[in-house]
Amino acid sequence: MSETQQIISSLENELSLQLDKSINLEELTIKLSEWINRLIQHDFNKLVRLLYKVDVSESRLKSLWKENPNEDAGRLIASLIIERQIQKIKTRNYFKSNREESGEERW
Repeated sequence: MSETQQIISSLENELSLQLDKSINLEELTIKLSEWINRLIQHDFNKLVRLLYKVDVSESRLKSLWKENPNEDAGRLIASLIIERQIQKIKTRNYFKSNREESGEERW
């Protein structure tokens, strides 16, 4: 499974989204941005809960907003969500490979 497909699967699970598995990372960013912008306009509290659930860094988000005041907020948030999903995937893969190398059994 490609990294983009892993990101899509992860987002579907964590955010309860239905996404086309064949889209590329740029298309994913656009779709996620549009969805986030709708949440900003219509259900900001849900967006905040989702950012907490995905574990997006509040300080990183504030920093990005300061650095890019004219950038679309949905796009900034989407990029942070995707960045966080990539970190989670890399962490899972790291621990999975270390467990396999050591011959450690799963609980």
